[in-house]
Amino acid sequence: MSTRSDAIRARLIATFAPTECQLEDDSAHHAGHAGAASGGGHYTLRIVSSHFEGLGRLSRHRLVYDSLLELMHSDIHALAITALAPSEIQ
Repeated sequence: MSTRSDAIRARLIATFAPTECQLEDDSAHHAGHAGAASGGGHYTLRIVSSHFEGLGRLSRHRLVYDSLLELMHSDIHALAITALAPSEIQ
């Protein structure tokens, strides 16, 4: 795992204390894309946390983006988010 992925994961764990945090670096699939040229990576995130209980999808995504704000300007070009509350897991 890259240092960039480690930093993203560490920030998410510190902020949300998730029961699940799967972060995939999809940057290799976007080679030649404008975001790749600027150095920002492409990621897919699945996170399960009690912090998302009772919140809608947009609110959950805002919380994730807010927690990664500093990294969004340099290390992250695209982030696909699936944010769930524990009660939503089968």
